[in-house]
Amino acid sequence: MNRSTLSLGGAVVVLAVLTGAASLTGGDDSAAAPKAAAATLPVQRSTVVCPAPSSSEFANTVYTSFTPSATGGGIGGTGGAQLVPTAGKATPLAPLKQTGKAATATTDKSEAPALIGTADGPLAPGWTVQQTTVVDSGPGRGLLGTSCVTPDSEFWFPGASTANGRQDYLHLVDPDEAPAVVDIELYGKDGLLKASTGDGITIPGKGAKPVLLSTLVADKVADLTVHVVVRSGRVGAAVQATDSKIGTDWLQPAAEPATSLVMPGIPADATSVHLVAYATGSDDADLTLKLATSTGLIAPAGNETLHVKAGMTATADLGDITKGEPGSLVIGSSDVHSPVPVVAGLRVTRGKGTKQELAFLPATPAIDTRATVADNRDKASTLALMAVGKDTSVKVTSSPGPSGGTTVSKTVIVKAGSTLSLQPPPPSQSSGGFAVTVEKLSGGTLYASRMLALPLGGVPMFTIQPLPDDRGMVEVPQAGADLTILNK
Repeated sequence: MNRSTLSLGGAVVVLAVLTGAASLTGGDDSAAAPKAAAATLPVQRSTVVCPAPSSSEFANTVYTSFTPSATGGGIGGTGGAQLVPTAGKATPLAPLKQTGKAATATTDKSEAPALIGTADGPLAPGWTVQQTTVVDSGPGRGLLGTSCVTPDSEFWFPGASTANGRQDYLHLVDPDEAPAVVDIELYGKDGLLKASTGDGITIPGKGAKPVLLSTLVADKVADLTVHVVVRSGRVGAAVQATDSKIGTDWLQPAAEPATSLVMPGIPADATSVHLVAYATGSDDADLTLKLATSTGLIAPAGNETLHVKAGMTATADLGDITKGEPGSLVIGSSDVHSPVPVVAGLRVTRGKGTKQELAFLPATPAIDTRATVADNRDKASTLALMAVGKDTSVKVTSSPGPSGGTTVSKTVIVKAGSTLSLQPPPPSQSSGGFAVTVEKLSGGTLYASRMLALPLGGVPMFTIQPLPDDRGMVEVPQAGADLTILNK
């Protein structure tokens, strides 16, 4: 099942209906557009879902909503973007009225619900929502960050756990009126675990359901790959992982199974990096591991390769792989003739002893055109950019939040096979949070992530969000007339 294909197909249908991209012209068929012709148009409607942030009474959550300004081919007319609680009766949060300026909302309620967000018209292309939660004390203390998820039909989460000391909840949110039905598969080092209640889970329409993974199986497994398959409808999914000793964060969906993967943006001061990979094919996967540093690719000593058995989860402890310099993990296949697709992710730890915090960095889709992360703080946000194949020119734009200010942009070159780390400058004459947009101008294949670090009480609290392409523009086939069907 291909998530991107299903999502893109849905977006194309919406575009065709709303913009009239497919037209009935009548007359001579020779006047019809060639079958291969397609127009690239901005999406007209976007939907995201945000999981319930935290049940802790010590939690404070900020929602940041943002749509970047159009860079060409914009949509005319008016539109709006807002977040609505799954209960459906409360006042919408963070209503967005214009592009290029973020809107925010906050909550400190332990019973804060999941949210369903929609954006229409000119606010739809590239719309993103960031959910950032600080839990300043208690067993779940830490910084949790996630980009609210686009609903889909399949998700992979390498790095979950049912081990003692871990409490991992899979949050499922249905944005539609009709209920969705979901199957949950858990894969350990020996393959599929028998789940007692993981099949046929119903998510109510416009509702949400958290599923504690340890209630699905009796096994205490340190490293799991979670596969979410939607039988009917669509959902958004994310895993909230809490370790009783080293903190908490959101485990976001990993990039689709592929024979080459990139995890961009391992912090320079990472004290422990743990790789979890799962082979989705019917054959074993033999992987090569490389670290993209600021100067190029190197093979990490003692961890140059990883063997992953078919249908099983494998792990590798990479330790302090970055050695004081930020980097990106690049996974390839040592079998160039029959490479096997895998999914993968990292658990990253910063700090030592009782002053540790964890975050997760899944394999990240490439940025074809543009990506945005909505909630950034001055001197607390760090971008990691990694280029494959060719040197890549990248434009980084910081846009103001509700306090106002002036947009600031800069262009950087990312050398092929290397990682460039930088702190995005805040918008001028601005205070508070701001949005950062990354645009690929030319060159090779670009990957990116953002680390937000908000240390508290000696704990290096941090979270990492991958930056996939925002899919603000899609190709819409141009259809011509075929009136011969009326004669049949």
